[in-house]
Amino acid sequence: MPGPVKVLLKAVAIVVATVVIVVGGYVAYLETTYSRIEDGVAVECEGASSTGATQVEPGRTYTVATYNIGFGAYTPDYTFFMDTGVMADGTPMRGEHGTAVSEESVLACTNGAIATLQGLDPDFCLLQEVDDDSDRSYHVNQRAMLEEAFPGMQAAFASNFHSAFLAYPFSDPHGRVSAGLLTLSGVDQASVVRRSYPIDESFPWKYFDLDRCFCVSRIPTSNGHELVLINNHMSAYDAGGVFRAKQLELLCGFMADERAAGNYVIVGGDWNHALAGSVELYESQQLVPDWVATFDDDLLPAGFSVVAAENLADVPSCRGDDIPYEPGVTYTVTVDGFVVSDNVRATATNVDTGFAYSDHNPVALSFELLD
Repeated sequence: MPGPVKVLLKAVAIVVATVVIVVGGYVAYLETTYSRIEDGVAVECEGASSTGATQVEPGRTYTVATYNIGFGAYTPDYTFFMDTGVMADGTPMRGEHGTAVSEESVLACTNGAIATLQGLDPDFCLLQEVDDDSDRSYHVNQRAMLEEAFPGMQAAFASNFHSAFLAYPFSDPHGRVSAGLLTLSGVDQASVVRRSYPIDESFPWKYFDLDRCFCVSRIPTSNGHELVLINNHMSAYDAGGVFRAKQLELLCGFMADERAAGNYVIVGGDWNHALAGSVELYESQQLVPDWVATFDDDLLPAGFSVVAAENLADVPSCRGDDIPYEPGVTYTVTVDGFVVSDNVRATATNVDTGFAYSDHNPVALSFELLD
């Protein structure tokens, strides 16, 4: 074999071996740092309500807002690498970014979300995709910002995304993530518990899906029962909806047990299902994306219902992230909202922000517990 060929083959072998070692080492790093939080972990409540209230009063009207703040990344022109879509003419689309475009953008979006919530003046807030120390959001502590913005509310934070450094996409790695669900309450919570959802734990998807969960706040009522307020965030990228179905089964069983015990149940958050028949409700020049699952109301336990927003036809709660947001072009749907038990009277409103601060709009629920 000629000398130059040997040199070339040796160089190729060295490159291949280096790639194998680097990739193998990185996979080993991901595997050794991967873990799931066990089910039923108690969540610490921080602070106390400024009013000193420790009970919810039946017959009184309260407001709860849910808002997925999208880790402060989603300005209207932002697209996300995991989102795919198809234009009406069949052209496939994919988002670009793995991180927010800048620290300044994260701060602006987080402050905008805070101002929006403050304008609603809610008694309770159920928030999702709140980062406290993540590469993707330039280590802006959104949790602290939100808690400081609502000093009169008790806070409970449950982790649902804790990952080692995710090196994809290569052009803009998602990085290390620490994020969770934040519940803010104007009435002191007697207890808060984190319930773990089943997720896809196959390789490599388990590294990119969140450590999904729902967070259960128990608040006593003056008539001897409890308001069971649940902060919910289900899986998004779930081919065939297999794990969303398992998650819904777990949640519905829990809801049914609480109602049977005589409690009041309100579940709010990002369901990652098209709620209230909204899967093709809004004008769009895109096909319905693969990540959208349709919520089947028949799967709810007896005595529970989705509270459709009064302005549902006019304001969606979520946009696709495969292309920049353009009204009438980008696919939109309502995946955020509330399910309540039949001993709760409620009305809901989708809050129109024009997706200025997140790829979601907040949803506000006005409710009254029936005595």
